Amino acid sequence: MKIKQLSLTVAAAAAFLPVWGLTTTASANTTNTINSTSSMPDTQYVRKSATGWTYNLGGTASNMTFGKKTHYLKNYPNTTWHATQKRYITKKNGVKYLYYYVTNGKKTASGWIWHGYLQKKSYSHTTSTTSTKGTGTYASVLKAAQAQLGKPYVYGGNGPSSFDCSGFTKYVFKQAIGQTLPRTAQAQYNAYDHVSASNAKPGDLIFFGTSTSNITHCGIYLGNHKMIDAQLRGVVTEATNVSWWHTVGYARPATLS
Repeated sequence: MKIKQLSLTVAAAAAFLPVWGLTTTASANTTNTINSTSSMPDTQYVRKSATGWTYNLGGTASNMTFGKKTHYLKNYPNTTWHATQKRYITKKNGVKYLYYYVTNGKKTASGWIWHGYLQKKSYSHTTSTTSTKGTGTYASVLKAAQAQLGKPYVYGGNGPSSFDCSGFTKYVFKQAIGQTLPRTAQAQYNAYDHVSASNAKPGDLIFFGTSTSNITHCGIYLGNHKMIDAQLRGVVTEATNVSWWHTVGYARPATLS
């Protein structure tokens, strides 16, 4: 009789146990599922930090798989990514995530990436070349630039401890000759008179990207196909006539003697 009463007591107690644990187990995903995929207007993004990969996504809508990692954002510090598709995915943990399908400007890198690794690209609306030129010596610009060699690259870095590409050029010209450059690479290109490659002088700014309206990187030209710039490896002196840099043009923010 006592055994029977004990069984009834346990059964009754079980009826009052919270059911959230049972519900979670019953509804837990055993696969990654695609909730929706749709086209979106071509929207330009840059990386938010050096973290994150693009992926090849495979499988089916009800059993989606994360395939090969294709491109590590750490290796693309100045790339503009074009997002043209968006996909909502519910992972095995039951959480819904938004992914973008992105392609770089040269269409040599693409894949799906979690949207949190990216931020929308900002633009300067400066389109004229009316900024006032500075004056000074190339020696002072070179000295200020070389003093930053070895300092790390940080997106949005303005110095003096870390830099991004345009933060570096802006800092150097301010320190060397008191010249205030615009903040972004695109704005710096837009703001000053352009010079041809054959007429470029040490101390000019050199710009890279996919076009004159899509400047993604800049540095201080040293002559003889060399520059000093802030890139993934930090502030370095490097060659400009290499395959991974696509030179768009040069600008002269100051008259240097």
